[in-house]
Amino acid sequence: MRLARVAHSDGVSFVALEPDPSAPQEKVLAIEIDQHPFGEPTFTGRKWPMADVRLLGPILPSKVICVGKNYAEHAREMGGEVPQNPIIFMKPSTSVTGPNAAIKLPPNSERVDYEGELAAVVGQPCRDVPEARGADVLLGYTVANDVTARDQQQADGQWTRAKGYDTFCPLGPWIDTEVDPGDLGLRTELDGELKQESRTSLLLHDVPALVSYISRIMTLLPGDVILTGTPAGVGPMQAGQQVSVSIDGLGTLTNPVQDR
Repeated sequence: MRLARVAHSDGVSFVALEPDPSAPQEKVLAIEIDQHPFGEPTFTGRKWPMADVRLLGPILPSKVICVGKNYAEHAREMGGEVPQNPIIFMKPSTSVTGPNAAIKLPPNSERVDYEGELAAVVGQPCRDVPEARGADVLLGYTVANDVTARDQQQADGQWTRAKGYDTFCPLGPWIDTEVDPGDLGLRTELDGELKQESRTSLLLHDVPALVSYISRIMTLLPGDVILTGTPAGVGPMQAGQQVSVSIDGLGTLTNPVQDR
């Protein structure tokens, strides 16, 4: 199932998208889910053609937990050693934005980078999850861009300011509840030029391992998002450009870049 969050003429709703959203837009329906998408969803009976709704960020997390240097080539391009344990940091929930929404460049940064990533969405409250059950607590997967003010990251020595600006966590276009994240192709394009290309099979710590590791530190709640790390090829964006992150089976997340 593909789950989304949409704006429509009556407000905002969680929906299931049927049939596959890769079909022509005029043939895809957004079918309203009652209340929330966790567990076995129930439906209200309302539905809209995709042409009549606007995709939003597919979830509103209580927290976004991110993993740094989780591809060996990216660790090397950042000038560091490959970490033995996952390096985790957090983005505020207010950094989340949706597909086609603008990434806003802050005026006090001279370099803001794209970082295409696979994102896992938590589906139930959990803590101390065994690695063998790491995938069982997830609702599904979506596409993310871990936007980073690189100059501020380097200047501060910690990453909260550089990663935490409003619009610095695009998510979408939807959540897929059935895809296997073990070996998906990931590509990032800037104005149509390929910048990142890798596969999730090259993650140093895979999704179940990350869920287990993070859940031993903090309780995970339904809707929380785990960004699993970016591959090599990160680089700067400028106002007027457009960045797109594509992951096999999950679609493409596209955002224009603007000055704040």
